[in-house]
Amino acid sequence: MGNSYRAAGVDIDEARRAVDLIARAAATTATPAVMGGVGGFGSLFRFDPTTHVDPVLVASTDGVGTKLKLAIALERYDSIGIDLVHHCINDIAVQGADPLFFLDYLAVGKLRAEVAAEIVTGVANACAAAGIALVGGETAELPDLYRGDDFDLAGFIVGVVASADVIDGSGVQEGDALLGIPSSGLHTNGYSLARRVFAEDDWSRTAPGLEATIGEALLEPHRSYLDEIRILRRALRSAGGDALAFAHITGGGWVDNIPRTLPAGLGVSVELGSWPVPLIFSLIQERGDIADDEMVRTFNLGIGLTCVVRPELEEAARTALPEMRRVGTVVPTAPGSPRVTFA
Repeated sequence: MGNSYRAAGVDIDEARRAVDLIARAAATTATPAVMGGVGGFGSLFRFDPTTHVDPVLVASTDGVGTKLKLAIALERYDSIGIDLVHHCINDIAVQGADPLFFLDYLAVGKLRAEVAAEIVTGVANACAAAGIALVGGETAELPDLYRGDDFDLAGFIVGVVASADVIDGSGVQEGDALLGIPSSGLHTNGYSLARRVFAEDDWSRTAPGLEATIGEALLEPHRSYLDEIRILRRALRSAGGDALAFAHITGGGWVDNIPRTLPAGLGVSVELGSWPVPLIFSLIQERGDIADDEMVRTFNLGIGLTCVVRPELEEAARTALPEMRRVGTVVPTAPGSPRVTFA
């Protein structure tokens, strides 16, 4: 018997079946700007530059990380595509961008068409809910890189913003208010540590005060803040101002992400106790005996998005988004000193 691609671990027929299933999901996100369907070598998108004055394209890419290990173990593939899209949307929305289109990359050890379709259907559902097109992607069967049911998932997003509407943090000043919007859980960061704390046997168990199992709490989808950012900016502009900086609290937690949005010489003093920390974070810290400084540089601790506004606009912001609360203040920082402190 001669050699074949299937004998080497790559099933082209299963790949074709997966593409057919994925194409159906992607078709549900099509907008008039999409030219053609999934399956071409490249994706065509007719960009209308008149929708934004002096348009600037904003692009980002990210993945879901080791949260995938929970999805694989629990055989829950419906939400990780949502995680992916929402993470990428947030990363460009914090700069003021409106998302235009999305692409995904799925790499597997052994391709199962139905599982691939379930994952990408989650991607498509999240895109459709945000009004953006899933214009294409790649599904790769790589048996020499991924073993068994292991896979990786990445996303690529492009958005647009008028140059005058770009949010870059340059206007932030000492004394400005730091506001926060709750997260839906861990989102897509800190899972290597969370999985070290909670073994796989723990994932099907509950804990006092936790409404779901530990596994379900850890799999809670990443929240999108696109609508909240739009609502907030409209309200602030009506009040005579605008958001000065947004930070998506992802990898690096509070310590690494907030300084990315601030001018040199400025940091924030965060008021511990100004928001309720969800139980899942307390369980992780207690079970793992994790120090406070490690928690704030790893997890979002229940705040997935922060926003800096002028103090006189705080009331307008919190009226527009009642779940938003003040979590800190912009303060001066000396060179070499921590730019995020907790009091």
